[in-house]
Amino acid sequence: MKSRFVATLTFCAALAACDSGDININPSTSDNSTDNSVSNSNNTTAAPVAEENPCASYVNSGGQTIEGDFDGKNCTYSPAFADAGNNITTDITIPELPAGGVHVFSGSLFVGEAHSNSAELAAAGIAEGGDGPTLTIEAGATLAWPDNTKFVIINRGSQLFAVGTKEKPITFTATKDAVEGTAGPEEVQLWGGMVINGFGVSNKCEYTGTRGDDLALVGECNIAAEGAEGLDESYYGGANDDDSSGRLEYVVVKHTGAQVANGDELNGISFGGVGRNTIIKNLQVYSTYDDGIEMFGGAVNFENFVAVYVRDDSIDIDEGYIGSVTNALVIQQETDGNRCVEADGIGSYSSKSADFIQDMFARGLNSRPSITGLTCIFSPSEGTHDPGAGLRLREGLWPTISGAVVFGGYGDEVSAGDHWAIRVDDTVASDGFVLGNAAISDSVFAAVTKSDKSIGGDDVSDWLQANSNTVFADLTAAVDPTQAANTDLILFGGNGFYSVPVSEVVVNDASLPEQGVEREILGAVAETSDWTAGWTFGLDQTFWFQQ
Repeated sequence: MKSRFVATLTFCAALAACDSGDININPSTSDNSTDNSVSNSNNTTAAPVAEENPCASYVNSGGQTIEGDFDGKNCTYSPAFADAGNNITTDITIPELPAGGVHVFSGSLFVGEAHSNSAELAAAGIAEGGDGPTLTIEAGATLAWPDNTKFVIINRGSQLFAVGTKEKPITFTATKDAVEGTAGPEEVQLWGGMVINGFGVSNKCEYTGTRGDDLALVGECNIAAEGAEGLDESYYGGANDDDSSGRLEYVVVKHTGAQVANGDELNGISFGGVGRNTIIKNLQVYSTYDDGIEMFGGAVNFENFVAVYVRDDSIDIDEGYIGSVTNALVIQQETDGNRCVEADGIGSYSSKSADFIQDMFARGLNSRPSITGLTCIFSPSEGTHDPGAGLRLREGLWPTISGAVVFGGYGDEVSAGDHWAIRVDDTVASDGFVLGNAAISDSVFAAVTKSDKSIGGDDVSDWLQANSNTVFADLTAAVDPTQAANTDLILFGGNGFYSVPVSEVVVNDASLPEQGVEREILGAVAETSDWTAGWTFGLDQTFWFQQ
């Protein structure tokens, strides 16, 4: 019987424009030719033209031009150019360098100023994205940092326009990777990572009214972002889910992670209160110590996201995030990884009363993410943070998940029970499914431990199979789920992660049940429409789960 599943793919399609303002970029050309024409009565030849500096530069408040140093290939920027406490406060462009040159930053790169209260924001004229300075990064540029005390912050009001192409992605990484070329494929904490802050809603702040209707702040909303300590501090939050922090397209972030003094851990990218007018399309995080991407409130949408070798949660959601993730490919490493998705509905949930939680629901302030087209391949090992697992949904979360393929086995280090495919932690989260406020559909889960906790008094897997369009494989040991290696569980093509057509999926030695309108694939990417090709890193290998 031909398999058919219902799902809706949503895609971001928007254009963003930026103005380089008062930035002064020297031409990225050089002329070392000799002019042998007659120049004077003595017929002397002209001196060779000096190689011009292609590095980024700007004019500071004192009228001084600050620029990078060019060594013939790479540009190096001292802390006098940018660092914690020496934030970029004017529009600036970082160009692509010829011959694979790298922009090497000795200090952190913080764009715009961190304002901890409304009075400071008002005095600086900062009310939304675009009011502060803009950092523009040209397609093909590579930026690198020397250690994990250095990272990137885009402060509220500022914007990042990093728009690469399939042929010329933009890379944020470590000098050990980009300059020295000695970074191991699974190395993390080689530099800090990225923090992007906006004025979107967080349920850690107090509001009147209802989200999307008449929501208004009570008092102020200035939440310390991850990595905030001393000169590294930054803040997010507000009441504007339509805010824009810029645009990221064909961007790769590699080898990140740091434990900062206040106990926070820097992620690949942290999105604090980032609004839906921020465009994120074709983004990869690779080898990160903590989370891949983490959304603290806000409404930013993602299209085409890849997370490879993330040691903690590949996608982490909290504080009332209401955006969408469309097409997400998650592959954890064999020896490390935590959850593909960890999603919380209400910030600081354990300290909240039942009345507070119900009020969050009534006014649309709990997290309500939409995830469409997810491939989750989780680690069979104990890991740095916790054992590898699939989806953890908790703390008043109302998700809508469709077209997911979640696969994992178990290893010798821990029992199979630690490696569940899905877990719904608390009663109010499970009630969301019972009452129809949360849903999982058109999805396949394949792991030795199907689920943890319960919905409506039943095991999560039993309830979902009985009440939604989901299928759970009956596994007793780790298996290879690829078409070339198996007959009773076929989820992926021979490359390891391409989803096979729905009609070719096999679970428990049977085709999927007929479900209505046909969807081409379950999961993130098909061989016939491979949006990962040409720009991602680390996908051209034989993975551990291909036995």
